[in-house]
Amino acid sequence: MPITSQYRQDGEVLVIKVGEKFDFSKVEEFRNAYSDLTDKANEIAVDLSITEYMDSSALGMLLNMQKSLKGGNYTYSIENARPQVSKILEISRFDKKFQLR
Repeated sequence: MPITSQYRQDGEVLVIKVGEKFDFSKVEEFRNAYSDLTDKANEIAVDLSITEYMDSSALGMLLNMQKSLKGGNYTYSIENARPQVSKILEISRFDKKFQLR
């Protein structure tokens, strides 16, 4: 399943939905998902509801997203992570950089 992005809350939240695997093969797709932010956007939410596998390159992609969007005043969140993915995020201390919902 490809990575998709859509806006909610009248364009204020960009939701990036990742597929079953979040790994190095998704670098370009993930980068493209947030490349055209609207002026109204103030939050970027990464939806991991169907993600079963995530590796260290996925963690790097999340950090690179924050780094490349540093000029904007965005809130970052990770939503609906399954227990095994949530554990990876907690061990990696991503709860300090993202709101985990």
